[in-house]
Amino acid sequence: MSKAFASQADLEDKKITFEQLSPHCWAYTAEGDPNSGVIIGDRFIMVSDATATPAMARDLIAKIRTVSDKPIKYVLLTHYHAVRVLGASAYFAEGATEVIASRGTYELIVERGEQDMKSEMERFPRLFRGADSVPGLTWPTMVIGDGRPGRQGSLEIDLGGVKVQIWHPGAGHTRGDTIAWVEEEKVLFSGDLVEYEAGVYTGDAQLEEWPATLEALRELKAEFIVPGRGEAMKGNDNVNKALDYTRRWVTTLFQAGKEAVAQKMDLKAAMAHTRKSMDPVFGHVFIYEHCLPFDVSRAYDEASGIKNPRIWTAERDKEMWASLQD
Repeated sequence: MSKAFASQADLEDKKITFEQLSPHCWAYTAEGDPNSGVIIGDRFIMVSDATATPAMARDLIAKIRTVSDKPIKYVLLTHYHAVRVLGASAYFAEGATEVIASRGTYELIVERGEQDMKSEMERFPRLFRGADSVPGLTWPTMVIGDGRPGRQGSLEIDLGGVKVQIWHPGAGHTRGDTIAWVEEEKVLFSGDLVEYEAGVYTGDAQLEEWPATLEALRELKAEFIVPGRGEAMKGNDNVNKALDYTRRWVTTLFQAGKEAVAQKMDLKAAMAHTRKSMDPVFGHVFIYEHCLPFDVSRAYDEASGIKNPRIWTAERDKEMWASLQD
């Protein structure tokens, strides 16, 4: 039986939560929809992940304005996906002057930003209501290189009373993933490098490298994490629970992909094979059925030696989806 494509059948609005995690850090979460993080200093505010559209961003801005009137000067793009970045223009009216991204994210926008925008708008009609207000691709004004805190390539921003470290901890969800780390308050804004009780989209991932990147994040010993999807996690044990959840998804998926390639399965057979190990553990979580076909396709490709993920287009999305339906 054919399933509705991606999230086209998911039209019910989600309950949004805006909660304070520490003196300067807030989480904006929505029942498995993409999350954003907010860091409020004495002089400036930073938003981590801009949301999908200016209309959605204005809802986040309204939440911020209930607790602070400081200018939202910085917008961090944790990676290039449209659901994370296309709302950025709404922050310019709030004082934003800097859009920060890694070199890898900038290169991915150049390489495949247009295709990704069209692809994701078709996958997520609810998230892209009001897409006609998107002025185009979001381009960073500040590009950072690869580097851990205190090394060349990392960035530290003083918002007034709170410092934010921004760096690329390694490839995973994409090759350009960037995190925000508030060391003094032990709060990590991970973007889609980490998820919890929600689908882990890996269609543009570096699956082999991802577990090591998760371990680099574990070394921070965070007490709070705002994952890409799922609830904000509080306490180091719960942070580790989210890291473990993501690692288990990635490793289970990639192992199934490697087995499928070794056994010379086609993609449809690889999908059925992957379900045997993934469905019993993850089949209940939000956006699982959306993610799995894209995830299996990428795991199959990477296990076949395709290091740089193939570009998803709206046409490729639907061809792949149709090929995997019963």
